[in-house]
Amino acid sequence: MVNIPKGTKDVLPEESYKWHYVESIVRKIADKYNAKEIRTPTFEHTELFLRGVGDTTDIVNKEMYTFKDKGDRSITLKPEGTAGVARAFIENGLKNSAMPLKMYYITPVFRYERPQAGRLREHHQFGVEFYGSSSADTDAEVILLAYDILTALGLHVKLKINSMGCPECRSAYNKALRAYFADKKDGLCETCLTRLDKNPLRILDCKVDTCKETVADAPVITDYLCDDCRAHFEKLKGLLATAGLDFEVDPHIVRGLDYYTRTVFEFVTDSLGSQGTVCGGGRYDNLIGQLGGGSVPGVGFGMGLERVLMLMEATGVKIPEDGEVSLYFATMGERAYNKAFYLASALRRAGVKCEIDHMERSVKAQFKYSDKLGAKYVVTIGDNELDSDRVELKKMSDGSVVTLPLEGFENAFKGFLNDN
Repeated sequence: MVNIPKGTKDVLPEESYKWHYVESIVRKIADKYNAKEIRTPTFEHTELFLRGVGDTTDIVNKEMYTFKDKGDRSITLKPEGTAGVARAFIENGLKNSAMPLKMYYITPVFRYERPQAGRLREHHQFGVEFYGSSSADTDAEVILLAYDILTALGLHVKLKINSMGCPECRSAYNKALRAYFADKKDGLCETCLTRLDKNPLRILDCKVDTCKETVADAPVITDYLCDDCRAHFEKLKGLLATAGLDFEVDPHIVRGLDYYTRTVFEFVTDSLGSQGTVCGGGRYDNLIGQLGGGSVPGVGFGMGLERVLMLMEATGVKIPEDGEVSLYFATMGERAYNKAFYLASALRRAGVKCEIDHMERSVKAQFKYSDKLGAKYVVTIGDNELDSDRVELKKMSDGSVVTLPLEGFENAFKGFLNDN
């Protein structure tokens, strides 16, 4: 037997309704914000992530699924959604679209990391990317979109925000970080020692306990913001307050990707243990330029669907199950089966969810199967029903029976449903 690869998971038929529910909510709310869906390939040229995500990030250094194809090209399964959307934006000339251009996606992403609760090597991400506006009001709208989704799903989360400034702010801040860590190298892991020269900001995102202790008293980026970045951050806070959304300023949020500028944010929960981030994102005004597409500002977020579903379960959110089977046809004999097959086909085309036996069960076994399906009504068809042109419709919850004509049964049953 060949088993499923480590870090992946099957979504079984009895669980898929949960995914359908969550996906329907995120699509519905994205549409309310006038965001349109974009679909990008599962794999891209590795260079895209080296240039876009950043070669000092854990994703690029440790977590990417990279391989050579038969043309000796380096290909990577996408570890996140934003870089692929940015590539599509440039390649398809979307810069010429009416701005802001609002897009969303639901996609599998792949990261080679130690599997744990809510963090699989293949997981699924809902993401939003808004292009064209550099204003803080777009940041606020993206954050509110995420909040509306989480709220619609019955979740209670806390919003944390920060500003990572612009390249000029970052340069001054990086100098301050290097000075702070200069006499604290003993408290840094081997990876963070290499980050100290290349990108000290990444040290703040390290999950190693000694590093987390060492950075506890490090300088914070909000003390190094230029006037424009500070004004942008203050406007964001004002807009969120205007919208009635509570938030906490957390200067230690830096996110794990190099393309972020100014606003970064996370929605977090205490219900998932130490790995409590449900959704995270921010602004990335320089990403399109880094990929050769000119100066186009952007802002967005990613939301792990597995983590959302896990949080819903952990907090007791009830997900509506798929609609019940309205009608089950129990049949006796080939002539009756052919009639029931015709009626089931006609009713399905008319929008009625119904079922018919395919296993050559006895009538008694068919009734047991209808119970397992949770069928609301059962109609039995045999030679007597065919000859009399009458059938009995049984309501399974109380055993009550009504008689309906067999000829024109489709319309009679739909009328009965409407009246009941």
